[in-house]
Amino acid sequence: MHKVGVIGERDSVLGFKAVGFDVYPVISREEASSRLRELAENGYAVIYITEQFAAMIPEDIERYRFSRFPAIIPIPGSQGSLGIGMSSVKKSVEKAVGADILFNE
Repeated sequence: MHKVGVIGERDSVLGFKAVGFDVYPVISREEASSRLRELAENGYAVIYITEQFAAMIPEDIERYRFSRFPAIIPIPGSQGSLGIGMSSVKKSVEKAVGADILFNE
């Protein structure tokens, strides 16, 4: 069974413990970067990270972009969404389809 981890602000991530995910509250950019690397090296298949911390460590996340594991998924934090997760989905769809079919109004 693959492991799932969640990185972010304490208030944002503690609820994930109730569904059985491993939760890692962090308070700084350095701590988030270190924790992401640690989880990736220890066989986590999915790592959720709050958008606030994802915005702080884009180069660390990019390192795993084309790896099979881990899938790193930005989620809204307690301060709300920054749009990073949707932006990533939009870019992936545009690359696959060749056009913006999700947000084209």
